[in-house]
Amino acid sequence: MANPLIGTLIHAIGGVAASTCYVPFQKVKKWSWDSYWIVQASFAWFIFPFLIGFLTVPNLMSVFTDASSEVLINATLLGAVYGFGGMCFGFAIKHIGYSLTYTISIGISAILGTIVPLLMHGELLQKFNAPGGYVIFFGMGLALVGIIICGVAGYRKEKDLKNNNINGDEPLTFNMKKGLTLTLIAGVLSAVFGISLEVGAPVAEIAGRTYGAGNFEGNANLILSTGGAFITNFIWFTVVGIKNNTLKEIVDVKGVGKKSLVLNFGMSILSGALWYGQFFFYGIGHVQMGAYKFASWVLHMSMLIFFSYIVGIVMKEWKQVTKRTYFTLVLALIVLVVSFIIMAYGSKLGTDIATGH
Repeated sequence: MANPLIGTLIHAIGGVAASTCYVPFQKVKKWSWDSYWIVQASFAWFIFPFLIGFLTVPNLMSVFTDASSEVLINATLLGAVYGFGGMCFGFAIKHIGYSLTYTISIGISAILGTIVPLLMHGELLQKFNAPGGYVIFFGMGLALVGIIICGVAGYRKEKDLKNNNINGDEPLTFNMKKGLTLTLIAGVLSAVFGISLEVGAPVAEIAGRTYGAGNFEGNANLILSTGGAFITNFIWFTVVGIKNNTLKEIVDVKGVGKKSLVLNFGMSILSGALWYGQFFFYGIGHVQMGAYKFASWVLHMSMLIFFSYIVGIVMKEWKQVTKRTYFTLVLALIVLVVSFIIMAYGSKLGTDIATGH
């Protein structure tokens, strides 16, 4: 039986994994971004999804055989479109930091990734009028308010960092124009990933209903979405690696050094595992949301933003900001936490009413 409270907690675990997935890059040495990205993408979008999929979904190939070819193709193609967003996301982090990148891109994704599937199925008003629906939508709206306040905190942070730079401190690498452009693109395309999962949902239903995958049914359609993303990234970064003559870094033991090479592979694989982990837990949490699965995307994305700011604090991205900026950040985090509680309560309320409890 579905339990939205457990679902919310599982989404939180996924949020922690997502918000930390690029942190290991800080330890990578003597590798270009291209080399790191192609290795972590291979594990995040190809190796782990297929490996975990085969381990957790009984008769996985039969699931794909039973599914509609149209669903398989469309979900994969949408995943490929998202692949470009993943690239933009990674580059944006280099220009405006973790916190601001997550805030803007995931904020856009939270809105589009939730509303578009409901409009596609003509269920927007139906979900709002369902038991507990208005409470969930209120929580979703509050989450967006929290995201906006996070954006304000990020903007103030940028000004504080520039001021510190003017005062003669160590130069800070902020490029708002380039980073913001990449982030907006990443946000729109990130929502496409959520739509890809929704389009591939019939595959998950077959895995759960026909083959008894249970809470792991989402691992079936996740393969389609991540597979598409992998194809895009693998082709792009292979071409870039050859053009920039950086692809050889991956196997250059002499140039990079054996110790650094092992460390680089370890950190890249860890990044891939954390990225995949977010949607592994997303799939389990999604099942636990019951009749209110439509709230999973915005809940998951909001969790991601919340924990990304916590990561930013741990990584001392906010060390040089003013008290006013830090207070804005704290306010934003409080608003997000309250929104999580409201969405979980609305889902639980609707489930209890539906089951007569």
